[in-house]
Order: sequence, then C-alpha cells, then structure tokens
Amino acid sequence: MSFIAAREHGAKPGSGGPASAQNEAIDRRERLRRLALETIDLTKDPYFMRNHLGQYECRLCLTLHTNEGNYLAHTQGKRHQQNLAKRAAREAAEKAAAPAPQKRAPIRKTVKIGRPGYRVTKQFDQGSQQRSLLFQIEYPEIEEGSKPRHRFMSAYEQRVETADKSFQYLIFAAEPYENISFKIPNAEVDRGEGKMFTHWDPDNKVFSLQFYFARPRDQQHMGGPPGMMPPPGAIPPPPMPPPGILPPPPMVMGGMPPMGMRPPPGGPPPPPPPPGFMPPPPPPPGF
Repeated sequence: MSFIAAREHGAKPGSGGPASAQNEAIDRRERLRRLALETIDLTKDPYFMRNHLGQYECRLCLTLHTNEGNYLAHTQGKRHQQNLAKRAAREAAEKAAAPAPQKRAPIRKTVKIGRPGYRVTKQFDQGSQQRSLLFQIEYPEIEEGSKPRHRFMSAYEQRVETADKSFQYLIFAAEPYENISFKIPNAEVDRGEGKMFTHWDPDNKVFSLQFYFARPRDQQHMGGPPGMMPPPGAIPPPPMPPPGILPPPPMVMGGMPPMGMRPPPGGPPPPPPPPGFMPPPPPPPGF
C-alpha cells in the first residue's frame, strides 16, 4: 500500500487496507457472540440442541445453525421471538381451561377414647309386611357442636373381612369415638317417605336410626305373602253353596248332562233329546 493511499483512507503505513462492510459485519457478529456467551448459558436453553452432525438446532423454530453464535443471533431475531410469544399464549390458555385442583380437607388426628355403647332392635310391620332395624348409639363424650354420621357400605369396600355379597355394612362415626359398623343383610333399603328416620338427642347424647327393608319383588307382584288380604280390585272367588245342597252339574253342548250322571233328587227332569239324537252304544261287558 502506498503512502498516498494510506493517507487518503486514514490507515497507517504497513497496517493494511481499510475494512470492508463484509469484514465489519463478521467482526460485529463475533463480538456479539462472545458477549452472548458470557451472559447466556446455552445449557439452560430448552430449545438448544446439538445433533449428530455437529450442527445446532432450534427445537422451537426447527432451524439449523452452523455455530453457537448463529444460534444466538437467531434467538434475538423476529421469528424466534414470535414463536416464543405464541407458545406462551397457548400455555396460558390451556392453564386457564384446566379445572382447578380440588382442595382436600386435612385429615384430623384425634386421640380415640373407645367405642360407644349401642342398642339394636329388630322390628316387623304387620301392615306393610316389612322388616326394620332400629339403632341407638350413645355418645356421652362427643365433641361440642358436632353430630354423628352414618353410611351404608358395600362388602367389597372393606378390607377387614372376606367380601360376601349377601351382606352389607352400616357405619357410625363421631369424634372422638372409634367408628363402629354393623353387618346387615344385603337387601334393598326402602328410602321412601317415612321409611327412614334419624334423630340426634343433644340432651341424652343418643343418636337413633331406623330404616325399613324393601319387600321382595315377587311379593310385590303377587300381592304379599300367604294370609294377606287380596289387593283392591282383585276378582273375589265364587261363593260356596249352602250346606246340604249339591252344586249344579256341569253343562255340556246341547244342554245335556254328562253321560252316567243322574239328575239331583227333587230337581227338574232332564230335557228331551233333540230330534235325530242317537244314544251312544253301551260299553262292552267287563269294561
């Protein structure tokens, strides 16, 4: 480079020519890469990945980059920033649409004082032909302001005894007493009006529960067990004849009584046979 050229372009003699626009861009990218590497940790970037070819990929934009600086320049570009905004908006919408988790009440840990006293009474209603059970549970030391609770439980919900489909369990609970359960038949419980009764006596601290078992379906269709009155609307049986009078013989076609049956004494004579009537032949001897 001559002295005149160096003087015109502002370069010192022996230092080389001025940098072109391409050289300045390369130098700027290199400086930005070094600054980005000092401030950004690529190991914590969830979208940065290096493939088996030694290239760098952006998982969000699905682009390939030859070096780390190229990837860092891509992360500051418009495309990458738009994809980040779209992903954040989609995640916010999915989070708002998801149902809020239900808060479970914390399990209270209280010291149990034993099992309560109880009384069980079996009953039978003659009018409705239904069986019923009356439970009376005594809770003299129950917590102030609380009431006992009860629940019917299937045999397959418990783990104390072998499950038997012929039985179910009735559980009573009240703090600070232990839960008690009763093994009852696995029959349908009548939950109609007036068929289930619960009462809590706050003075005597006694909880009462009475319920009825539903009648079997075969008895409901047949009108009840033997000995009960027929249901309304049923056809009554024919009245019995007075004592000493024979019932009338069954009638046949033509108004003639069956063969071999004589008319009752004192009754009217049989009607004459119709014209052209042929009597049946007598039975053979020994018949």
